Amino acid sequence: MPYPTFLSLAEGDVRREREAQDVKWGEQNHPDGTGLANDRQMAELFKHKCQAMARTGDVRWRDILLEEVMETLAETGDKPLRNELVQVAAVAIAWVEAIDRRNAERARTMDAMTRKLHTDTP
Repeated sequence: MPYPTFLSLAEGDVRREREAQDVKWGEQNHPDGTGLANDRQMAELFKHKCQAMARTGDVRWRDILLEEVMETLAETGDKPLRNELVQVAAVAIAWVEAIDRRNAERARTMDAMTRKLHTDTP
């Protein structure tokens, strides 16, 4: 299914991956498997851990994503489960975009160093 071109690079990559999954596996309809016995406690644990790390300035993408995933696993109703899954997807895309920015900055730095090397060479 074609999508508008205003998707970011990361969003386009995710859309293409979804299309590849559908080609490979067909439409998938599995039980949710959420809301198990300890899921709410685990969600609270990861939420508090992530918040504590954010307060100290030491939060990592891993922590944010795990918090969102654990909150997702704790949900049982379709509407809150969907909302949490959207948050998981948004964090995953934000992480991919951060990787892309990091790589773009590295490429700019290397490019600038190469230009400087060539202009400084007698």
